[in-house]
Amino acid sequence: MRRYLMRWFLGSSIIVFFMLHVMSPPSSLFSWQFIHNLERDLYDLRLNVAAASVVDDRVIIVDIDEKSLAEIGRWPWNRQILSQLVDRLFIDYEIDLLGLDIAFPEADNSSGWSQLEVLANTLLKDQDGFLAQLPEIKKQLDYDQQFADSLHHRRVVLGFSFATLESRMENVQAGLLPEPLLTAEEVRLLPLKYESANGYIANLPLLQANALGAGHFNVSPDVDGVVRRVPMLQAYQGDLYESLSLAMARVILGEPTIELGLEKGSGGYHRLEFLQLGARKIPVDAYLRTLIPFRGPQGSFPYLSASDVLKQRVSDPQLLKDKIVLLGTTAQGLLDLRTTPVATVYPGVEIHANLLAGILDHQLMDQPAYIVGMEWIILVLSGVLLLFLLSLLSPLWATVNTVLLVTGIVWFNVMVWEQLNLVLPLAATLLMILSLFLFSMSYGYFIESSHKRAMAHLFGQYVPPELVDEMSRDPSSFNMRGENRDMTVLFSDVRGFTTISEGLEPQELSELMNEFLTPMTRIIHEQRGTIDKYMGDAIMAFWGAPLRDEKHARHALDAAMGMVQTLEAMQPQFKARGWPEIKVGVGLNSGPMNVGNMGSQFRIAYTVMGDAVNLGSRLEGLTKQYGVQIIASETTVAAVPEYAFRELDRVRVKGKDLPVVIYEPLGARDHLTESVISELVLYETALTHYREQHWELARQLLLQLREQSPERLLYSIYLERIDYFSHNPPGEDWDGVYTFTTK
Repeated sequence: MRRYLMRWFLGSSIIVFFMLHVMSPPSSLFSWQFIHNLERDLYDLRLNVAAASVVDDRVIIVDIDEKSLAEIGRWPWNRQILSQLVDRLFIDYEIDLLGLDIAFPEADNSSGWSQLEVLANTLLKDQDGFLAQLPEIKKQLDYDQQFADSLHHRRVVLGFSFATLESRMENVQAGLLPEPLLTAEEVRLLPLKYESANGYIANLPLLQANALGAGHFNVSPDVDGVVRRVPMLQAYQGDLYESLSLAMARVILGEPTIELGLEKGSGGYHRLEFLQLGARKIPVDAYLRTLIPFRGPQGSFPYLSASDVLKQRVSDPQLLKDKIVLLGTTAQGLLDLRTTPVATVYPGVEIHANLLAGILDHQLMDQPAYIVGMEWIILVLSGVLLLFLLSLLSPLWATVNTVLLVTGIVWFNVMVWEQLNLVLPLAATLLMILSLFLFSMSYGYFIESSHKRAMAHLFGQYVPPELVDEMSRDPSSFNMRGENRDMTVLFSDVRGFTTISEGLEPQELSELMNEFLTPMTRIIHEQRGTIDKYMGDAIMAFWGAPLRDEKHARHALDAAMGMVQTLEAMQPQFKARGWPEIKVGVGLNSGPMNVGNMGSQFRIAYTVMGDAVNLGSRLEGLTKQYGVQIIASETTVAAVPEYAFRELDRVRVKGKDLPVVIYEPLGARDHLTESVISELVLYETALTHYREQHWELARQLLLQLREQSPERLLYSIYLERIDYFSHNPPGEDWDGVYTFTTK
């Protein structure tokens, strides 16, 4: 009896542990972060499972993508182009409503109109002829007015952004805010709880005055950095401003006002539960945020390149007719990519498209206050039932009943999600069931030292001992299961290895490779890299796993530069021993990769796979074509802004349809000499002329560059291409991409 009482006491302690968590506010002593972390993961899992697979063509995203930037020019575009884009959408394609996921806080001075105004008031103020022409000149050069005119009397909702504490833009005030949805006087009388912004980046008064309305495009990342919610109402200086999706929904539904749905307790109204928009309820949490109803990964809504719209290349104009359009960007350099439950890189503009569709479809998830009570009841009932069963049943039947209980709770949770749009917490209940089961089976504890030994056994052959020690401090965070991560891969290969090997005896060749591979490996380890494998004379390494590395691209690039420099320093030593000179080619690429234990039942290895890995291998092979020792992809270059690079080419490698821009690293920007900078500027000018098909201008500059640096193969490559294209023009639609048909 005493033994059973102790078992019930310890089992009940586990139940009480989770009950305290459920009943405690998130910031209290009895609220445990690891349960909240799991809850977020389970929410993401349910969201992905329930996501619709059908593309919603009611909302079209006009995308300022890499293609648009390449064709139209770098951002920001002048407002004349934007006014043309708006006119195209409303006149040529007859859209219904346009929302802009972009703010325009500053005047556009790219036309030179502001300088002309200064001259008109100073040096040319007495020139009657000039002053008489000034109004007409203004029509041509006042791009802000042209843009404002394109918005006037059209259904256009502008976007703007609030500066929160996390954004590090304290007290920024740019542009003009629209009229608030609720003023500070109205809000003061309501029992609302919210986080106030400390600044804003809005639109020019001229633009705001000509638009139908405006909404903020702020998002609200959770503590793990994942965007799951958007503040439907954002406070600033006591006033409440609506989100972009809410502002667009009000226009579409013809609902000028919003009513507040307040929960009434014994002491009066004390919490806002939802926003009433006509017949639609928009559920919000205590901080006025709404869960984003993601339809799926990127592409749940049709995308059209902004350049295609501007140049009237949309294949089916009916796709846009009477549709809702969101203008936003997916270009990496424009910083509107978010981490979401459905994708680690997700366009911010599609977040607003999901919210707008959810409002129109009555498909917004809710977490009302009574959810806590439901979770508490389920927790207590399932805990007591399981504790009773586990104390009576054999291990086999205890396992069967535990699985059945988990299945029933998950089924009920999913039904509530799908039928009632309610997000019922799940993590605490599942963890409690698991804890009770492990406790009952006497299998709940693991010895820390065994984890460390296992960590060294698993990863010791791949990473240096220092990293194994670092990983051992938190062994539960590391395993060899496959997962997708953003990483950088390096491929290195010895040039002319076959010739080298034929000229040496087997023993000498072995010594040579040992002398070569040892310092190369040391450099990779010093830069926190993981050796994947040696392939004869080749090395494959990666950064970002098993230990996460936010600077994986920089560390990989430093390793590549260090390998080349060290090899050059070793050449006198090789020469003294009668060995041939060794040159290497190194390819670097960053991107999402699958990492983990992979192989067969006969042999398995911790390695990386995926398109990003294959591209890294292809880039290593291209070093021979361009006469350079290191080639880095555009994704690696974007992640290391402190380095200077020479753009080599836009290429389409074998096995990939999409082109990639490749670069040669030159070193830290602040260490470049004047001669290198001058040569780089001249080369970039030649490259621009080449891609604009100004063959003779490009030829003259490249000849000058080749005369300055005759050892650089790159200039001769482009001169040969120019000779060919001069006699065989590539056509107006030529994209400047060179396609390689071999590895």
